[in-house]
Amino acid sequence: MKDRNLVQVALYAAIFAVLGLLPRFDLPFAAGVPITAQSMGAMLAGVMLGAWRGALAMVLLLFVVALGAPLLAGGRGGLGVFFTPSVGFIFGWIAVAFVSGWLMQALRKAPVFPAALISAVTGGIVVMYAFGIAGLALVGGLSLLDATKACLIFIPGDAIKAVLVALIAQTVARGLPEALLSRNA
Repeated sequence: MKDRNLVQVALYAAIFAVLGLLPRFDLPFAAGVPITAQSMGAMLAGVMLGAWRGALAMVLLLFVVALGAPLLAGGRGGLGVFFTPSVGFIFGWIAVAFVSGWLMQALRKAPVFPAALISAVTGGIVVMYAFGIAGLALVGGLSLLDATKACLIFIPGDAIKAVLVALIAQTVARGLPEALLSRNA
């Protein structure tokens, strides 16, 4: 991997960590899964960096979190976060970035905004919820149906995050198109 790629992966892992500084919101009926801005970071990493670099940014972030760095929303870090009801969402971020990036690359001929929106919604909602619901059911001791019901509250916020990611991608493509690596791969 070239030095530039390493810097870009580290940059998006850092952007993701900064999103963890925004306050998290704990909902009593969400089975212990908080609302955070960090799912937007996984969508953004994939849309901007492409599949492999975006996924690597998430792997780097999770590695640093596993070492104990309090980079998740609410200052969480360490191995304990991987045994909470959020675990499916946490590991899902890798798949979110990969799928969002893969779709963005596949849609490179389409205009940036709709391509980024489709990529972010597919990765950031469809894929993330597949992982999140499974993790919530497994660790939270819920049935798949109950876990799905508990996660419905998050969809409107994640849809807004997907629109923001698409707007960011479109803005970057206008001003600095070479920074949208998923389109240049």
